[in-house]
Amino acid sequence: MELEGLHHVTAITADAPANVEFYAGLLGLRMVKKTVNFDAPDVYHLYFGDEVGTPGSILTFFEFPGAAPGRTGAGMVHEIEWRVAGEEALAFWAERLGAAGVRSEAAGPLMGFADPEGLQHTLMTTTVADAPLRPAHPDIPPEHALQGFEGVRAYVREPQKSEPLLHALGFKAGPEGRWDASGPRRHGHLHLDAPPDELAGPPVQGAGTVHHIAWSVADDEELTAFRSRAAQAGARPTPIIDRQYFHSVYFREPNGVLFELASRDIGFDVDEPVESLGTQLKLPAQHEPLRATLEQNLTPLPDPR
Repeated sequence: MELEGLHHVTAITADAPANVEFYAGLLGLRMVKKTVNFDAPDVYHLYFGDEVGTPGSILTFFEFPGAAPGRTGAGMVHEIEWRVAGEEALAFWAERLGAAGVRSEAAGPLMGFADPEGLQHTLMTTTVADAPLRPAHPDIPPEHALQGFEGVRAYVREPQKSEPLLHALGFKAGPEGRWDASGPRRHGHLHLDAPPDELAGPPVQGAGTVHHIAWSVADDEELTAFRSRAAQAGARPTPIIDRQYFHSVYFREPNGVLFELASRDIGFDVDEPVESLGTQLKLPAQHEPLRATLEQNLTPLPDPR
C-alpha cells in the first residue's frame, strides 16, 4: 500500500474569470468540474486537469472574490512542478507564455513562471515512466501539452520534525530535502525548502497561494489505513469526508503544510458525462436547494474552451 503521488493541488484565486482564462485558455488544462466550496458554498471551487480528470493532473481553485494577495512562507507550498516531454516542449511554452506577456525563466531542463496572481509554477522535462496526463487544446500540440504533476515544493523551518510522519506515510527520503511518494503507477514528490531570508513578514494565505496538497490513495480502505498511520505518527487527521468526486482525510504535517489524502475510486464523471465535464454548475445534494441563489450570485465565467 503506497501513495500514488499527488492527487490534486488546491490554491486560491481572487478572480475566477481570469483564472479560467489563464489555466484553461493559456495553459490548456480542461476544466473538469465547476462546483462550489462544499464548506463555504457561496464561492466557486474550480477543477482543472487532463481530459478525464485523472488524479495527478488536477489543479483546483477556491475563488474568494477580491481576496488580498497572499504571501508564501514557512508552512506553505510555494511552487508547483509540472512534467513536459522535453526541450522542444519547454521552447514551445517559453514562446507561448511570452506571447501572452508572461515572463518565464529557463535553467536547463526547468522553466519557471507565475500566474497573474503570483502562484509559482515550474515545467520540467520528465524521465519517469508514468503515463502522461495530457489535456487537449486546439492551440497546443499534444506532444507539448502539460503531462501532470511532478511534485511540489514547500517552505519549512524544521524539516526534521516532518520526517516521522513522512516515513509513516511511506515517503522515501531523497537528496536535498526531497521526499518521494511512489506507487506502482504514479510517482510524485514533496521537496522541503528552507524559507529564504528575504521573505518579508509572516506567511499570509490569500490569492496566488496554495491552500493544501492532496496525496492519492485507492479507496476508503486505504484512507482508513493511512489515517491510522498519520494518527500514530502524531498528526490529528479528520474523519473521512465525502467530497463527492473523492473521499478525503485532512491533517497538518508538523511544519504546518496542510495535507489531504484523497481517493481515486470515484471520479469527476459521477454526476456528468466525460464529454461535458466542467460545462455546468454541479452541486452536492446538501447545496442543491441553494442553486438559484448561487447561480445568480456566483461570478459569470468565460467558456473554458
